[in-house]
Amino acid sequence: MGVSSRMIPTEDASARKREIEEKLRQEQETLSFIRENLEKSDQLTKGMVSILSSFESRLMQLENSIIPVHKQTENLQRLQENVDKTLSCMDHVISYYHVAKDTDRIIREGPTGRLDEYLACIAKIQKAVEYFQDNNPDSPELNTVKARFEKGKELLEAEFRSLLTRYSKPVPPILILDAISLDEELEVQEDVVLEHLPEAVLQDIICIAGWLVEYGRNQDFMNVYFQIRSNQLDRSIKGLKDHFRKNSASSGILYSPAVQTKRKDTPTKKAPKRPGTIRKAQNLLKQYSQHGLDGKKGGSNLTPLEGYDHDLRVKHLSDALNEKHGAAAGKDDVLDIEIDSYIHCITAFVKLAQSEYALLAEIIPEHHQKKTFDSLIQEALDNLMLEGDNIVSAARRAIMRHDYSAVLTIFPILRHLKMNKSEFDSTLQGTAASTKNKLPTLITSMETIGAKALEEFADSIKNDPDKEYNMPKDGTVHELTSNAILFLQQLLDFHETAGAMLASQETSSSASSYTSEFNKRLLSTYICKVLGNLQLNLLSKSKVYEDSALSAIFLHNNYNYILKSLEKSELIQLVTVTQKKAESSYRELIEQQIQMYQRSWFKVTEHLADRNMPVFQPGTKLKDKERQVIKDKFKGFNDGLEELCKIQKGWAIPDKEQRDFIRQAQRRAVSDAYRAFLHRCANISFTKNPEKYNKYRPEEVEEMIERLFDTSA
Repeated sequence: MGVSSRMIPTEDASARKREIEEKLRQEQETLSFIRENLEKSDQLTKGMVSILSSFESRLMQLENSIIPVHKQTENLQRLQENVDKTLSCMDHVISYYHVAKDTDRIIREGPTGRLDEYLACIAKIQKAVEYFQDNNPDSPELNTVKARFEKGKELLEAEFRSLLTRYSKPVPPILILDAISLDEELEVQEDVVLEHLPEAVLQDIICIAGWLVEYGRNQDFMNVYFQIRSNQLDRSIKGLKDHFRKNSASSGILYSPAVQTKRKDTPTKKAPKRPGTIRKAQNLLKQYSQHGLDGKKGGSNLTPLEGYDHDLRVKHLSDALNEKHGAAAGKDDVLDIEIDSYIHCITAFVKLAQSEYALLAEIIPEHHQKKTFDSLIQEALDNLMLEGDNIVSAARRAIMRHDYSAVLTIFPILRHLKMNKSEFDSTLQGTAASTKNKLPTLITSMETIGAKALEEFADSIKNDPDKEYNMPKDGTVHELTSNAILFLQQLLDFHETAGAMLASQETSSSASSYTSEFNKRLLSTYICKVLGNLQLNLLSKSKVYEDSALSAIFLHNNYNYILKSLEKSELIQLVTVTQKKAESSYRELIEQQIQMYQRSWFKVTEHLADRNMPVFQPGTKLKDKERQVIKDKFKGFNDGLEELCKIQKGWAIPDKEQRDFIRQAQRRAVSDAYRAFLHRCANISFTKNPEKYNKYRPEEVEEMIERLFDTSA
């Protein structure tokens, strides 16, 4: 056991020793390998250091050789650049001395047809001027190029004038009418553009204007511009006026024929015309004012019309007057054309002025645009305002002659001016106060003279004299009534204008702010005043008739005419604004006159009454005195009936409804009384010749009354 224990550790130690010795041997071999590699690395390092040292030495030698050469080359390049710049500057300077010669031909030939080349040439001259001014102000070359520059500018101004003059043409009337017309059937209106200048020409003009402002330091071209364009604007409006004079009277064409070829399916709406009844009313009023007031006019032209109708009656009256005054009617037609022409010219002026401003804005500098535009429109605007003043003066002279139809020519013009005033003011925005005030001044003048005419017309209705030979022999509607109603109907057509016209003359505090309702009440008051004056005058005129029944028929016809006219023309609505019971009042007046007329039959029917009728018993023989009473009653009735029928058959009641009503009422009243009388006398023997006294059967009496108021019977 003991020997074995000692032997085991000895064997382990030997193995361990051999292992250590083996590792030591391996480490020594590794160390030897490392040493060998270090020696080789040292050798390589020494070789590399030697190579680098040699390369550094050579680089230093190369640098020392190249740097001087580089510096010398750089200096040579700088010298070359300086030489080139000097030569270039010399060429540039020398070119200024040749500018006058080089540009001579182009300047002499002018800019026409080659504006860009010409402006480039001018730019060269301008630079030469600047050079000599800065570097050699005393040189003769400066004066040469200055003169050449002024010549070039002068030719540009001439070209500006030439282009404007050559290509500015009046706008054709058909295009103006096309531009101002509206088609209500079109949902979107097609805006008609007025091209005043060809596009290429416009661009040249804009270019020249820009150069003159920026380089030419010249504003004279603006005067040239407004003078030429002002002339064309005025000629355009005058051309439109001539178009109306030549075409409107013959063909009635008040719109552009170009529209129909341009938009066949959507014809342009005709320009607004004045109401057709204005001419009728003017003819009537002239007839009345020229003859009715001075005593030269005879009886009424009215004739009894079967189935009385207001418009038909007006037509008969107008036709009768026109037959006697054909020449006056011809003048009225000319006046119509002039009024329509003036209204269209006002609209055309606004449209053309707006178009001119759009053109001007492209050519004239912004801060000169308003002043130039103000000058441009003056001639055309002054001519329009002068024409308006002439219309006012003509109306004033006519009113002095008691020709109140003149106010009817003012109504459509005044309405049009007021309707277009806002657009007119907008177009003239920025112009001088004197320019902007021209239209309001004209409107004020028209309102003043119009209000004067209205008031004097009302007075003329009140003061028309009661002349026996001026009264209608048949008791029909008096000419004064027809004139007054026709005149008032025009006020209905222009009720807003007429109301404002009256309001313009109000000085009360209530009129400080004119409203539509206020104007309406003023017009209603005026119409009621005219109707009141007319009623008083008719009542006075009716007294001219010796026969009270004819007087009643006369008043009945006139009152009925007034009422029917008011109702038919809707004047009644305007009247009732201030007189609620106007309609019922006229009906009462009409009924009163019917009753007054019926009294004329009392002298006929009184013979049929029981008064003085003898009392007798059947079979009793009458005394001579009693028989004579019955004979006298028959004779009185027969004579009265024949006399009234003979007289009243020539009277007129134009309104068929009223005529039939009065006939039937009178026929029934007389027939009933006559039948009763015949019944009482049926069994009385008062004469041997009863047919001598009992001349008419009741049916015959009714037929005789049925023929009353019938001049054709």
